[in-house]
Amino acid sequence: MSAIRLLVLGAVRQHGRAHGYQVRSDLEYWGAHEWSNAKPGSIYHALKQMAKQGLLHAHEIAPSTAGGPPRTEYEMTEAGDQEYFTLLRESLTAYDQKPDVLSAALGFMVDLDRAEVLRLLMERVRTIEEWRKSVTEYYTPEAGPESLGHIGEIMNFWVHSADTGAEWTRGLIARVEGGAYTFAGEGEPFVGVLTEGAQNPYATKERHPGDDR
Repeated sequence: MSAIRLLVLGAVRQHGRAHGYQVRSDLEYWGAHEWSNAKPGSIYHALKQMAKQGLLHAHEIAPSTAGGPPRTEYEMTEAGDQEYFTLLRESLTAYDQKPDVLSAALGFMVDLDRAEVLRLLMERVRTIEEWRKSVTEYYTPEAGPESLGHIGEIMNFWVHSADTGAEWTRGLIARVEGGAYTFAGEGEPFVGVLTEGAQNPYATKERHPGDDR
């Protein structure tokens, strides 16, 4: 699974309607250009592709302020909303997702209700434990990676990563159970996007005509 689809859909959803430069600015504000493939070209490509796929509706509203073609604003369709929540749930549950996919899901988890997030995170721990059990049928961490030669370091790394992932997930579960954060249906959500015209302190300096398309 690619993180870029979830990131772009989530950013558009938070605005209601957003043009490409807004989405780019939001994701840079999150630092997503550092920990994912959310680079400008990937963002604009994802917006156009998902519009073609019927997940976003493209509105051409006015000429670009940078002097380029008309600015395009994107809005979620019903199909896009369904795709967004499917990706979000899968990304919170699957233990074998890449870090950027899990990071994207964490940024949007408050769009679900608290009980569902807890259920999904518990499922994540369960799948990690099942994977570990299947692996340790032929690899015993206690014996050390040396028992398999230097190749054992590969399995040692993955088992250690699984243990760390399970421990971290249990910590998040405890925080959510303890009342941390505002989830869907609980009141005014935390706003993690920039308002129109706000300066982004983390924005990349490079900008070209048509960036707000």
